[in-house]
Amino acid sequence: MTKRRNGKEPTGTTRRLSRHAGALAATTLLAFAVPVAFVAAPVMAQSYQFQKVVIEGNERIEPETILGFAAIGKGQALSGGALNEAYQRLQGSGLFESVELVPQGSTLVIRVHEFPTVNVVDFEGNKMLKDDKLLEIVKTQPRRVFSPALLEADAAALAEGYAQAGRVNVRVDPKVIKRDGNRVDVVFEIREGMVSEVNRITFTGNRAYSDRRLRDVLGTKQAGILHRLVQRDNFVPDRIDLDRQMLTDFYRSRGYPDVEVAGVSSEMGRDREGFYLTFNIREGQQYHFGKTSVVSEVSELSAADFEDQVKIRNGAIYSPAAIDYAVTRMEELALRQGANFVRVDPRITRDPRTQTLNVEFALVRGPRVFVERIDIEGNTTTLDSVIRREFNSVEGDPFNPREIKNSAERIRALGFFSKADVESRQGSGPDQVVVDVNVEEQPTGSLSFGASYGASSGFGLNASLEESNFLGRGQYLGVSIGTTKDNQTNSIDFIEPHLLGRDLKGRLQLWYNTTDTDYADYNTKKIGITPSIEFPLARNSRLELRYTWQRNEMSGTYGYDDCVADNSVAACAASTTTESWSSPLIVRDEGARTSTGPGYTYTWDTRRTGIDPRYGFTFRISQDLFGFGGDVEALRTTALLRAERKVFHEDVTLRAELEGGAIAARGGTQLSVLDRFSGSGKVRGFESNGYGPRDTGAPNEDALGGKYYAALRLETEFPLGVPEEYGIHGGVFWDTGSVWGLDDTAGASGTVDDSMKLRSAIGVSVFWDSALGPLRLNFSHAIKKEDYDNVQNFDLTISTKF
Repeated sequence: MTKRRNGKEPTGTTRRLSRHAGALAATTLLAFAVPVAFVAAPVMAQSYQFQKVVIEGNERIEPETILGFAAIGKGQALSGGALNEAYQRLQGSGLFESVELVPQGSTLVIRVHEFPTVNVVDFEGNKMLKDDKLLEIVKTQPRRVFSPALLEADAAALAEGYAQAGRVNVRVDPKVIKRDGNRVDVVFEIREGMVSEVNRITFTGNRAYSDRRLRDVLGTKQAGILHRLVQRDNFVPDRIDLDRQMLTDFYRSRGYPDVEVAGVSSEMGRDREGFYLTFNIREGQQYHFGKTSVVSEVSELSAADFEDQVKIRNGAIYSPAAIDYAVTRMEELALRQGANFVRVDPRITRDPRTQTLNVEFALVRGPRVFVERIDIEGNTTTLDSVIRREFNSVEGDPFNPREIKNSAERIRALGFFSKADVESRQGSGPDQVVVDVNVEEQPTGSLSFGASYGASSGFGLNASLEESNFLGRGQYLGVSIGTTKDNQTNSIDFIEPHLLGRDLKGRLQLWYNTTDTDYADYNTKKIGITPSIEFPLARNSRLELRYTWQRNEMSGTYGYDDCVADNSVAACAASTTTESWSSPLIVRDEGARTSTGPGYTYTWDTRRTGIDPRYGFTFRISQDLFGFGGDVEALRTTALLRAERKVFHEDVTLRAELEGGAIAARGGTQLSVLDRFSGSGKVRGFESNGYGPRDTGAPNEDALGGKYYAALRLETEFPLGVPEEYGIHGGVFWDTGSVWGLDDTAGASGTVDDSMKLRSAIGVSVFWDSALGPLRLNFSHAIKKEDYDNVQNFDLTISTKF
């Protein structure tokens, strides 16, 4: 694109076109008036027969093209009306500024004045959207024929593009500058104006949920304290329809089948820089499930075989998801029994008196329709196979509308596309259906930077590079690097979600971590690799099988004997003027050891597939059996149970976590401090390795780790009463737990306390969904501890993505 550089415009050659339709149309007619030099009304009644057609005024367009539009043949008898139609065809071609048809006896003269060609398309005044982005919006392009109608559409498209970015006050003024050689320069003068933000979002008619809770549902957010850095508080008219749908889905999933977002009013503020949105909601009544039953209208299917697939409890809050899951299970069972073209129709009857919905699931015979083909469009990077594998149906299978709907949801859940439309249409015959998939890709890579602070670890930085659609194959690749004053962590993670074309998640993890900490008199290096596969067992459960190889190395210990060799016995015993020495139980672990063996993790998680969105449960158990080569033989077991519930109209969130683990040595293996569990991250309010078994005779009372650990964490999160657009809310927590158990304490410098002694701490948290990333500040106080424990009263974490 060639920029116009300080060129002076010839007087009288500039034509301005407003972005507003009326003004633009008027100025267009002034700039390019169409002289109709056809014939007067009396001529319209005459008939003509031309032996010759002469074309005048054309420069670029071939005579054959003009004759093709006119459609006038030699010697053809024409009425005045037919001649007028030829004129209309020429004028409607969009190629000519003016057209004249002049009959001269047996000769027809067609005089045309071609529209000029576009020499340059330029933009002035744009700062927010760059030229390359704007060029993708406009259809007027250099070296193409100029069209006033297209210019009008381009001005409107540019204004719409800015409106999508939150600048509804933009003004776009096209300028047409005539040049020699029947060429024009097109310049779009843009006055971007200020970003139009959403100053306030309110609701009317909502009784069950507060304004604060409903604002959390919307994609549009209010302008907060850092509104200049946040894009979701920009006013985007097209986003309102999505917000209405999100509100509707929110209420229906919580038992309000009659909810209606009756309207949304948007009022611009007096300063014309902000909008006030009001959503008018008609909630209706909350319903529960009543009686559920199954009937069969298909002779070969028994309703009794399908009753166990309903799994809807009488009295549970109504949810469309519960019905969808039941229908899906029944239709899958029908297929397993060899019955094709069977559809399950949920027939719902309501009882307003008891506010219950009775559901009858009817097994009916659907039409015999097959999937002819699946057409995919819009994917430029993502391979077709990545999209096709989300369909359980292939070409030639019976057509199941519900399965197509579920496939569309799975495609959207990939996160690769900003839009994913899946529709069906009739194929080559009445029993054939073509499934059309139209997607728009979006960026799937991210570069993340984060920061953290801990009283013991100090200030830390981390960076990660992630690509969730690697090479368009739907694969995940992540590289992470983190560092604090004492630690360095490095990892690579690669995931193939559909290994061998099946629902198998293949994964390869590599890591290399080093520590040089103040809380331990030694340094560590850990390197390892874990390949694994994961597959579903049921709707909510998955199983991962893996094999781990890792090498842990400890160095830099300084034992009592080393201290005596360098100094006197008395000086080493006092350990006040010489370097502090490590516990003998630490010194004996110095060196490198390799552990390798298989393992598994079973996970049961309802957070994504749970019927009631107010509840969520997670259970996870992992075991690793080391001893298939290497230096360590042991069985390591960990388990976690997590529950979450939203109460008080979902304004308050309650969380509980119960976690524990054990490691048992085998084959005479002496477990090292690197094999045992530490207290890191188990109980807030204590430093890393701040509690657990210790050698009290060593100068630093070295933490030894334990064979067992258990921890209970309770937390609640709630609004603080500050405007929610600031993204600040609070929480309180109570943690308790312990690390304990050693196999051998012989040779310790002093008393080793490895008993099971509970520690606990209470604290408050401040959460801030800042423009830089989610930030959390923990202020804690240990209420139960031992004298040798190391506490930590403050901790801060923050991460962000760019």
